[in-house]
Amino acid sequence: MIATPIHPPRARWCQLVELALAEDVGPGDITSSLLISPDTTGTGRIEAREPMVACGLVVAEEVFRQVEPGVQFQAGCRDGDPVSADGTLALVTGPLRGILCAERTALNFLSRLSGVAGLTRRFVEAVAGTGARIVDTRKTLPGWRVLDKYATAMGGALNHRFGLYDGILLKDNHIAASGGVAAAVKSALALAPAGLRVQVEVQSADEAEAACSAGADFLLIDNCSPEEVAAIARSCGDRALLEASGGVGLENVRAYAEAGAKRISVGALTHSAPAADISLEIVLGGVAV
Repeated sequence: MIATPIHPPRARWCQLVELALAEDVGPGDITSSLLISPDTTGTGRIEAREPMVACGLVVAEEVFRQVEPGVQFQAGCRDGDPVSADGTLALVTGPLRGILCAERTALNFLSRLSGVAGLTRRFVEAVAGTGARIVDTRKTLPGWRVLDKYATAMGGALNHRFGLYDGILLKDNHIAASGGVAAAVKSALALAPAGLRVQVEVQSADEAEAACSAGADFLLIDNCSPEEVAAIARSCGDRALLEASGGVGLENVRAYAEAGAKRISVGALTHSAPAADISLEIVLGGVAV
């Protein structure tokens, strides 16, 4: 069973909320200030317009808190929960001006993060039973990495390195600059700080064999077909952990898993996830309007 991911500390993403509100609200919500009295209160229902995986509820609550501390946020589900179309993600109650002022920014966070979590869940379900794990990448929205990776984890993926500082991955350009696969692997293994595993990108069976012969036990097989991955698994699978990457989609991800890849990294989880369709409807007299 996969442990529930821990929400990243508020300090790591709260500035994103501040920037988003500064961008959207600026000096104030001019429309609401013209039409709505400051003492008018109400309730807004944040609802799913399609089936989805909820994610970002704590972030949305922070948006409302920053705009109007008097708004009460009541979550209707938890991050990671499947939500059906017309399901309630949360109810927000308090000054109506504040609710409407925070609405779009809160929905933007929820839509983005729920979209990432939902797409990730589809990939995870596609490889169920194979023993392979779906892995995210550094192809995240700039400034959003901590939240994007939290969303992929909520979808069931394994977080890869967060940045260049916490993992060693010898990619094609490193290998070219080092004089080849074997030279790059030997140098990295000799110089790597204690506790950091060295992963090396390979693009053929010959490169995989050279990497393993040089001491690598963690290969990233890039832009190879499932058949090519299977060939590498037959020759190197008992010597190295194999991760497949490049050209992976929902239509072929299971083929990569069945070929012997124990990890499959998918950049699309964060660079191409469609936003989940979420809305906020004001409830008057028990009826959404």
